[in-house]
Amino acid sequence: MSDTHTSESSGDVFDLSQFHGVFYEEAGENLTNMEALLLDTDESNADDESLNAIFRCAHSIKGGAATFGFQDVADLTHVMETLLDRLRRRELAITSGMIDTLLESGDVLKHLLASRQSGADPGIDCTELVARIGAFAHGTVAAAPVSVAVTETPVSAGTSVAATPTAPGERVLDIAIGPLDQPKFADNVVELFSEIPGLGTIEPTDDGQPDASKTRHFRVVSTVTDSDLLDLFSFHVSREQVSIRELGAPPAPAPAPVATAASTAASTAAPESDPTFGFFEDLPVPVAVEVPAPEALVVAAPKAEAARSADRSAPASANLESSTIRVPTEKVDQLINLVGEMVITQAMLAQTGRGLDAVVHQAMATALTDLERNTRLLQEAVMAIRMIPMTAVFNRFPRMLRDLSGRLGKKLELHTIGEDTELDKGLIEKITDPLTHLVRNSADHGIEMPADRIAAGKPEHGTVTLAAAHQGGSIVIEVRDDGRGLNRGKLLAKARERGLSVSDSMSDAEVYGLIFAPGFSTAAEVTDVSGRGVGMDVVKRNITSLGGSVEIDSVEGQGMRVSVRLPLTLAIMDGMSVGVADETYIVPLASVVESIHMTASDVKSVGGTGRVVEVRNEYLPLVRLDELFDVPRSVEHSGGIMIVVEAEGGRIALLVDDLIGQHQVVVKNLEANYRKVPGVSGATILGDGRVALILDVSWLVRRVRH
Repeated sequence: MSDTHTSESSGDVFDLSQFHGVFYEEAGENLTNMEALLLDTDESNADDESLNAIFRCAHSIKGGAATFGFQDVADLTHVMETLLDRLRRRELAITSGMIDTLLESGDVLKHLLASRQSGADPGIDCTELVARIGAFAHGTVAAAPVSVAVTETPVSAGTSVAATPTAPGERVLDIAIGPLDQPKFADNVVELFSEIPGLGTIEPTDDGQPDASKTRHFRVVSTVTDSDLLDLFSFHVSREQVSIRELGAPPAPAPAPVATAASTAASTAAPESDPTFGFFEDLPVPVAVEVPAPEALVVAAPKAEAARSADRSAPASANLESSTIRVPTEKVDQLINLVGEMVITQAMLAQTGRGLDAVVHQAMATALTDLERNTRLLQEAVMAIRMIPMTAVFNRFPRMLRDLSGRLGKKLELHTIGEDTELDKGLIEKITDPLTHLVRNSADHGIEMPADRIAAGKPEHGTVTLAAAHQGGSIVIEVRDDGRGLNRGKLLAKARERGLSVSDSMSDAEVYGLIFAPGFSTAAEVTDVSGRGVGMDVVKRNITSLGGSVEIDSVEGQGMRVSVRLPLTLAIMDGMSVGVADETYIVPLASVVESIHMTASDVKSVGGTGRVVEVRNEYLPLVRLDELFDVPRSVEHSGGIMIVVEAEGGRIALLVDDLIGQHQVVVKNLEANYRKVPGVSGATILGDGRVALILDVSWLVRRVRH
């Protein structure tokens, strides 16, 4: 399937495919916004602005699809637009069935657009869906018409209309469309009045022929505002080609800003006749504004116009300049890699500078200090580019819970906390699937049926809460529910049934951790939602592979909480350099609790092979890095420095020789460049050019536990 689409005018061929990328991204944003608005719609008291916003989303997608010749997308959004138009005009009452169908339509549109983007055959037939939406739009499927003040009968193009308004709110308008290189575009505008119920009536006043300036003229009777008419006409002609005025009104520019803009574009009047040049829409009265000469004005880019079409609720002046730009992630990744190399180079310069006499080379020392500060600020600014709010993940779950509520026969509510908390884009993409599984588990296994909840003294609506917050150099994401919680006895029984080594003396945390065992499930039956015994082990493995950890807390009968802890980014981290003989290792600073000088007498033996050290009345397992990584020594080392580190809810002490310093390191993937090394999560390049291994503290804690 090819997306190549051209426009021919005056013998020239213009390739529109160069704009496909922008269209796909904006269509995706519109579909996401439309889904969120539909999910928030109250069927008993639908908000006018929400309905208008949903209509604008479909409207924008249809306009782009029609421009690029994506007929399947345009046909589906056209019938959606018809239904949404009747809903926002209160000619129909919105129902749950309509919302479900519109949500389904959004899913189909995503599939169609994805197929277009990849060049694949979508392989679906939208005929039934289009017919169902049309039935809703015509009020023949559980959609009772609402009593309205204006009784309308659709009139086909060319039908004679009265010269004066016939119902409250109707206006008689004179509309000029032109100049037009292809007059047939005006016929497309006429077709809108026959396709969209309630739009009004239209008849040509020029015998179907353009005048000398290639302009067509029409008389329209409608209750629609000038701004909405221009929105609809912009499917086929540009807004600057449309002039609207009420019959009987003076030909001078009216206070209505859209009419003024169109009149200005279509006339040859001097700029002083409209001091706003049509850029300030929705102003109640003409405002004196100082503007540069016409030749100095910057023409709004097509994307800015698309943004205005997508949200007419905001003043047009606020959208004249876009506050964001679209940059491919490959370019951002390249920029981050270059900044990483700059951090390494700066570390090398700092290493060299430490060998210079600070008095003799004072200017050099000052410059190196400034370079270190500016490099860190640059690194933080560049890393912030990849940071995305958790809203990008949380927004998918309202729709999921709505669907699960119907499939499971449960009443589910979603609460979100900290959706503005930011996380690296790469982690956002990888954490979505684990969180999806956790939410599905809460809905299926955690939340009880409404009758069971009422019997237990709970509200019939079960609540799933998603929360995100920064803690130090990490982000903690929690999935909580107020369901039945975990049953300790049931978990132990299932573990024994599977032949796992368990005992009644295990702590609650250890018992709850059993659900991460491969294939472990306590579900009574397998459903299409969950219960197959796969997933939770994959969840933990995926989170661990990202340098994170997952913990479970539960109270039987009250609910369950799953906490996922992740680093904020995987590219650059704060680390503590430690020396072991002639080797240097990096300990992630987020895992470091404290460091303490110690002697050989502080170490206690346990069972002949294990070693512990007492820290504030707590005995911690001691790990000697020289023994763990088989670091050769020229002389025996009896003392040293103990670094207390924490991960996955446990603490251990690492014995090292020296603390070299604290600094930022660029994380290099060791597995991709060499192979997987136990106890090592990555590597970095030091200021002197040597390679230092980054310790995997979570692996070290698990090793000691086992």
